[in-house]
Amino acid sequence: MPVKIRLARHGRKQHAYYHIVVANSRAPRDGRFIERIGSYNPNTNPATIDLDFDKALDWLHKGAQPTDTTRSILSHEGVLMKKHLLEGAKKGAFTVAEAEVKFEAWMKEKSAKVQASKEKLSSKKLEEKKAKLKAEAKVNEARIAELAKRSAEAAAAAAAVVSEEVAEEAAPEATEEAPEA
Repeated sequence: MPVKIRLARHGRKQHAYYHIVVANSRAPRDGRFIERIGSYNPNTNPATIDLDFDKALDWLHKGAQPTDTTRSILSHEGVLMKKHLLEGAKKGAFTVAEAEVKFEAWMKEKSAKVQASKEKLSSKKLEEKKAKLKAEAKVNEARIAELAKRSAEAAAAAAAVVSEEVAEEAAPEATEEAPEA
């Protein structure tokens, strides 16, 4: 019975997320599985991975074969590195304590890279937001200037109409007074 570590699809159309499961290779993709060891959501940026590290390592030691995608997920989380170091310690290349030290150093380096990429993404988003706000401010200033111009024209037109009405009212009175005199 060949056992695989693979993804089981869940979610709706065009918005999938996956469970990382250990299953018989002959079982359907979303069907029966032996154990669920995590989840993977590629819809977020960066992708969200929730993995039970110890269970994944245990299944790898038992001989479960990961699929290509789960292999990259396990590699990203450090499960394959830990397995590699433990097998090196088993063969006598170094002790288990040295393997732990190497793994911790690798994890610190990996987390620093991930944190740097997250900061880069957040700073990029912040810069894009600032650029959008500047562009919006320019558009708003242009709109305000246009409205001020229109209101000045409307006020001038209203003043001209009022002055014409005042002139018309004054002109008939002058003509009426003249014949009476």
